Amino acid sequence: MIWGFALILLSIFAIPSLLLCEKPNANELLEHIEPHQGWIGLLFCVWGVWGVTSSVLNIDLFSTFPLWWITLLIGNIIEVVLGFLLAFGLINKYFSTEMESEKRALLRKKRAPKLGRLGIVGLFVGVWMTAASYLFL
Repeated sequence: MIWGFALILLSIFAIPSLLLCEKPNANELLEHIEPHQGWIGLLFCVWGVWGVTSSVLNIDLFSTFPLWWITLLIGNIIEVVLGFLLAFGLINKYFSTEMESEKRALLRKKRAPKLGRLGIVGLFVGVWMTAASYLFL
């Protein structure tokens, strides 16, 4: 159940990128929320890696609850990817000193719609993970 709630929360942080990318001053707005999204994304990316590792280590659940195990694995993979995409701007900012601000803004503009769409998918998968935890466990 906690995995589903975590994915729902992460998706809620990702969806504003989809809404903001359509505005004329999208670069300024995305630049303003990027640090917050970055730290939250980094935290959830690590949490998702732990979830994928936990899923693989508990592969014996596949024989008793195959749908739950597959749901857990897919949800955590989405959490890792979504967390990394949210943290990408922050990682770029701290580890890439030579990248111009124009190129960083272009990457942010390209990434925002994909991030928002994946956030919507993550929201549905998170709701399913929460419902599946009540149904199967």
